[in-house]
Amino acid sequence: MNHFHVRELRPAAVAGDTLRVVKGSTKRDLLAGHPLFSSLKAEEIDRLAGYARIVRFARSDVIFSKGDEGSGLMAVVSGGVKIGSLSAEGKDVVLNIIQPGEVFGEIALLDGRPRTANAIAMHDSEILVLERRDFIPYLKQAPEVGLTLLAVLCDRLRRTSEQVEDVLFLDVSGRLAKTILRLAMRSRQGNRHVRATQKEIGQMIGLSRESTNKQLQCWVRRDWIAIEKGGLIIKNAAALERFALDHL
Repeated sequence: MNHFHVRELRPAAVAGDTLRVVKGSTKRDLLAGHPLFSSLKAEEIDRLAGYARIVRFARSDVIFSKGDEGSGLMAVVSGGVKIGSLSAEGKDVVLNIIQPGEVFGEIALLDGRPRTANAIAMHDSEILVLERRDFIPYLKQAPEVGLTLLAVLCDRLRRTSEQVEDVLFLDVSGRLAKTILRLAMRSRQGNRHVRATQKEIGQMIGLSRESTNKQLQCWVRRDWIAIEKGGLIIKNAAALERFALDHL
C-alpha cells in the first residue's frame, strides 16, 4: 500500500461492497477453532457466537484508523493484518503483523479509548469482531478467556521490550534476521514460513525495500532462505540465529 495520511483513512465497513458478514454455523465453527476461545464449552461458544461477527476484508482494506473509537477486540481467522502508523517524515511504519490465531485491538477493548494505530488487511482476510459493550460483561463470567487475554497482553509487552532492545543493541541486518525468525515462529504454516512482503518486513525495522532485498538475496545465495511470492521460507534457521548473535 502506498504512503497514506491518517485523515484519509476510513474503515472498510463504509465501502459496503468489500465487506461480507459470515453467519450461522460457520461463525460458531470459526470461534471454536480460534486459540483464544477453543477451551470454552459448547454452550459458551454458542453464547459468544451471538455477540461476535466474522467480517471479510479485501486486501488493502482499512480495518480501522488511528484515532478511531476503540469499540472492541478483533482476531484474525484467516489472512493477515498490518498494524502501522506514520513516522514524523510521513513514511509508513509497521509496528506489528497479526497472523491467523492472533488478536489485536485488545488495548481499546479494555480501556475503551481511541485506536493507537492503523490496521490494514495484508491479504483477503476474515476478522472476528467482538464489541466492547458485549465482551466486557462476558469476560466477568468467563475468567479463562480473561486469563488467556492477559497472556496475550503479556506476550505483546515482552515482544515490545525485545524490539526496543534489538534497536539498541543490534544493527539493521541483525534486526532483519531476528524479525524474520520471530514472524516464522508465529506462523500457523509452521516455523519456516513468513507471509509478509519484503517492504513490510523492512518497514518493521526501518529498512528500505531495496536494502532489505539486498540482504535477503545474500541469504538466498547462502541457501539460508528462499523467497516466494508474498513471503519467504526459512531453510536454515540456525544460521540466521548465529547471524543475529554475531551482529550484536
